[in-house]
Amino acid sequence: MNKLRIKNCTIFTMNEKQEKFQVGEIIIEDDKISYIGQVREDVQDSEFTRVVEAGGMLCLPGFINTHTHAAMTLFRGFADDLPLMTWLETKIWPLEDRLNEEDVYWGTLLAVIEMIKSGTTTFNDMYFFMEAVAEAVKETGIRGVLSRGLIGLQGKGEIGLEETESFISRWHNTCEGRVKVMFGPHAPYTCPPDYLKQVLLKVDQYKLPVHIHLAETKFEVEQCKEDYKLTPIELVDSLGVFEYPTIAAHCVHLTENDMAILAGKGVKVAHNPGSNLKLASGFAPVKQMLEAGITVSIGTDSAASNNNLDMLEEIRLAALIHKAVNEEPTVIPAYNAVEMATVCGAKSLFMENEIGMLKTGYKADLILLNLNKPHLYPQHDPAAHLVYSAQSSDVETVIINGKIIMENRELAFIDEEKIMYNAQKQAFDLIKR
Repeated sequence: MNKLRIKNCTIFTMNEKQEKFQVGEIIIEDDKISYIGQVREDVQDSEFTRVVEAGGMLCLPGFINTHTHAAMTLFRGFADDLPLMTWLETKIWPLEDRLNEEDVYWGTLLAVIEMIKSGTTTFNDMYFFMEAVAEAVKETGIRGVLSRGLIGLQGKGEIGLEETESFISRWHNTCEGRVKVMFGPHAPYTCPPDYLKQVLLKVDQYKLPVHIHLAETKFEVEQCKEDYKLTPIELVDSLGVFEYPTIAAHCVHLTENDMAILAGKGVKVAHNPGSNLKLASGFAPVKQMLEAGITVSIGTDSAASNNNLDMLEEIRLAALIHKAVNEEPTVIPAYNAVEMATVCGAKSLFMENEIGMLKTGYKADLILLNLNKPHLYPQHDPAAHLVYSAQSSDVETVIINGKIIMENRELAFIDEEKIMYNAQKQAFDLIKR
């Protein structure tokens, strides 16, 4: 058995009691936490396979990015300053039609480097060539919840479902449990009602959650009302989607009835503040969703619409935007913003009994953030510093499933230079095709 001791750090457990330890220690046995609390002076370092001296560090659960398209790192900086539908129809979709498995593999690896180095330990991904995404997850040690994006137009629907079933059989619950699979119907405007019903038959068969985009833009909502006399939320609810565990990305333009449906059906929402700002999609009613009892987590969306995968930046945006929009400085206090990226992230992926907190018996997914930086002094409130002052470069160590994936900002299993070289090559080749 591998036994790892991390000691002398400040610990935010993010558990139900909101416990914090000023001079704490965590014991990891294989892939799980076996002890968390104040440092025990009577326990000897010689009892452990490895001891990490973490004085001056803040230890907390790894961030959970609940909505992204990892391989779209290849499109970073390619199509900026455009509204969503123009961006999709004239830039992104034409390129995606030319994608191949190698593109997705290297694009995902590039994303994983960026995510790990900014403290993300789990990501929820929807894209194509998902076997390549799963291979990247397998090789790097990160945790991934993966969905093959399903499009019900232009004869693409059947092949998408076939590939999803094959992907489930090959990858669900593999890689020591680090890979899980969801169904990924893209959105109501790309998955007509008849096709969504087909998807739900498979969802019911496999008993897996649904990952879908909903109500991202005003245009989407207006078009849905024109076509079906229903909002996107009302439409997918009427089709039975919300009878199954569902995470809905965006939910920017909601009515009171929409929020009542989401709350009543236990739908989780992935809030993507950076992407919504950049694409000018609007401001999601996060304050109102939280007041309605909806679980709201945080996602980056893709590096093509953000343009980074830095969860610390997204946490800060989520905390700041909604204070301004509501003209109320108490909206989303710092600690609650951290909860959105950890505890609520786990709930949104239906993994709240495994990750999202530092707790005995939970998976050992955690990060150490260096507090000994000028921008983090004086140390009045570590939670406030984490949200309003910290930078991704402050993340020193990342542990996933009990394994040290990054230490002193050095990646353990990843050839960073090789990945950056190949990702750039694939991106430039793709544009020329």
